[in-house]
Amino acid sequence: MDFFSSMDISSSALTAERTRMNLISSNLANANSTRTAEGGPYKRKDAVFATAQPQTGSFGAALERAAQKGGQGVQVVQIVEDQNPPRLQYDPSHPDADAQGYVAFPNVNVVEEMADMIASSRTYEANVTAVQATKSMAMKTLEIGK
Repeated sequence: MDFFSSMDISSSALTAERTRMNLISSNLANANSTRTAEGGPYKRKDAVFATAQPQTGSFGAALERAAQKGGQGVQVVQIVEDQNPPRLQYDPSHPDADAQGYVAFPNVNVVEEMADMIASSRTYEANVTAVQATKSMAMKTLEIGK
C-alpha cells in the first residue's frame, strides 16, 4: 500500500463521516417537526456505510484488489429513514393534533443523536490524524533523498 492509497482511504472516511454528520444535524434540527412535504412528522435518517473498492481500471489496481481481503475505504451506499412509529404526545391545542388530541412527533431521540454526533466527530478527527501522519511520512521520505 502506498501513500496515495492511505490518503484515499482516509478521504473516503472523511466524506462518509461528513454525510453522517449532516444527517445527524438534520435529525436534530427536525426533532420537533410535525409536518413535512410528504405529510406527517419528520422521519429520522441514517447513513448505511459499506466497504468501497478502488475505482481505477489499471492492471496494478486490479492486482492490488485481488491481493487484498477487503476493500479500500468506505462509502455511503444508502440513506435510510427510520421505520419506527412516531412519538405520540397528548396536546389537544396543537394545530396538528388528531381527533383524540394526540400529536405525532418525530422518532428522533436527541440523546442518541448527540452520542452519534460525538462518535462521528471522533472518527472524523481520527481520519484527519491519519492523513496528517501519512503526509508527515511522505515529507520525511522526501527529506531522505536530500
